[in-house]
Amino acid sequence: MSSRFFTLPFKAKNIITNKEHNKCAIKESIAHFIHLITTAYFGECTFDETFGCSIWDVDFDNLSSTNKIKTLIADSLFDSLKRHEKRLTKIDIDVSIKQEEITATKTSNIVKKKVSIRITGKVRKTDEDFLYNEFFYIGPLSY
Repeated sequence: MSSRFFTLPFKAKNIITNKEHNKCAIKESIAHFIHLITTAYFGECTFDETFGCSIWDVDFDNLSSTNKIKTLIADSLFDSLKRHEKRLTKIDIDVSIKQEEITATKTSNIVKKKVSIRITGKVRKTDEDFLYNEFFYIGPLSY
């Protein structure tokens, strides 16, 4: 398959100055775009306030149940992907959340919520299976 899509990080200077920009295949491009959606908060892109997802809305939420947070993130991602990622069909999203202890220093550990995201679907143009996995720690968000 041809590599017609730009990679991340996007280097606008290369485009403006007619220099070559790194390119990638469609599956990698979709994965990059999903990463942009998951790491953007609603309203961050002033030209489209629907771009992003709700992970940021639950970043410090210690009161909601894990199931409620999972559902909120999954629904938000599904809506954003349906709206913005037209190259994917048959999208299915699985979100899991678990507590994880992380070493902060030699003498202390911190407990964070690990949000694991698994997205499957079909690439519209090629009808190939698509799989994307990513995880974040929330409270505060890091990846």
